[in-house]
Amino acid sequence: EPKVIVQHVAVAGSVEEVFNTFAPDHPDPELHELPNVCSHFVVGSGGGIFQLVGLRTRCRHTVGLNHRAIGIEHVGFSDRDLLGNGRQLRASLRLTRYLRCRFGIKVRDVIGHNESLRSPYHFELVPSLKHQTHGDMKRASMRVYRRKLRRLGPC
Repeated sequence: EPKVIVQHVAVAGSVEEVFNTFAPDHPDPELHELPNVCSHFVVGSGGGIFQLVGLRTRCRHTVGLNHRAIGIEHVGFSDRDLLGNGRQLRASLRLTRYLRCRFGIKVRDVIGHNESLRSPYHFELVPSLKHQTHGDMKRASMRVYRRKLRRLGPC
């Protein structure tokens, strides 16, 4: 059962670019091993929500959390792209609220990719990866995101 929802910024300008990055069965661009990177959902800049894989599929999107997390990618190049796009942000919040309520995930466990090392669910066996994270969806951005998520009300 998922315990965390991880928010990502795709560093891509369209849903198609995100799909084309994830679809091929080639080695992960960072770690150079199979399987390729993956995410459960992508939210387009116009607010469209696209499910890329089933929720029972373990996706490779956040080192140390793949076994417990649902990944949501957002079209854009920075945290500000998501937070500054009302249609995309509203769609993302609705999707996140639905998933959070469906799986009983606490708002505090809706995290940004950059916050992965702080999650109590983070667990990584490979020594060289134990402290690896990325810069997207930093803590300050996620404070704004979680505040807006809380405003949607309880499940």
